[in-house]
Amino acid sequence: MNDTDRWISTFLDAQAAELGAANNTLLAYGRDLKDFAEWLTARKTSFDTATQDHVEHYLVHCDAQGLAKATRARRLSSIKQIYRFAFEEGWRTTNPAIQVSGPGLDKRLPKTLDEAEVDRLLAAARTMGRDTLRNTCLMELLYATGMRVTELVSLPVTAARGDPRVLLILGKGGKERIVPLSPPARAALAEWLPFRDAVDDTAKTKGAPPSKFLFPSRGKDGHLTRHRFYLLIKELAVAGGVTPSKVTPHTLRHAFATHLLAGGADLRSIQAMLGHADVATTEIYTHVLDARLTELVLDHHPLATAVQRRRKAGGKMSSDGQ
Repeated sequence: MNDTDRWISTFLDAQAAELGAANNTLLAYGRDLKDFAEWLTARKTSFDTATQDHVEHYLVHCDAQGLAKATRARRLSSIKQIYRFAFEEGWRTTNPAIQVSGPGLDKRLPKTLDEAEVDRLLAAARTMGRDTLRNTCLMELLYATGMRVTELVSLPVTAARGDPRVLLILGKGGKERIVPLSPPARAALAEWLPFRDAVDDTAKTKGAPPSKFLFPSRGKDGHLTRHRFYLLIKELAVAGGVTPSKVTPHTLRHAFATHLLAGGADLRSIQAMLGHADVATTEIYTHVLDARLTELVLDHHPLATAVQRRRKAGGKMSSDGQ
């Protein structure tokens, strides 16, 4: 193992052991750091000899490649993390990334769905294909809890036993949180479990070990994959007449939060259920709600619609309003 590989592997091992970093996070760190290492190697330098100029020029290189601001910001974050770790471990006496500023991120409101669109997705899950019980359970749980897709597909079956009123979810960094279940989600769970257990029992008679997951799969992960669920939700969008580009697993998470806020839930409660470390992350949904309320007024208020009709007709109000 060369020094570059040792730096990356040791850093990733520490992130997994000490911070409980999720596998997807570790994979992202690994990709980012490998790209930076290859760029350094092409310039006859390495992690242990790179300077602040190297880090800054690498970001310029990423910009020239047309990488999005979010991608460049994530890559700089990965570089900052490994150099912080290297400084703490004594591998370097200086941190070349500490004073490097990243690209400013555009503040974009998260895409969400209205309640009618969610209803159409849920209806499609109940009728499309052969796995209607599983698909209905997946969608009801996702909309009822706002779980991240990785949390959903890797949910242990033990968490769902005994007609639970709440689910214990293991989130980012190994942090646990409790989220209440809606009656439709509990009903979907009650229908799915006997079918899931029967399939599991059949597999056991053929020598397969029992699955510990609520949504088992024969793949290497042992559970439904994030990729398969992403494809499934696109299929449900088509079947339900919802624009597929609007629908992702994360869109349902946004819908969960936005609809709760619109229904009167407070930000702190939504923060706890989403597993956000900082309430500032949750506050984005207040802006989503503001935007939706503005759209609602413009679309349905009689004065607003009257003005829009006149504009479309090319008419103008006279000075006396007639």
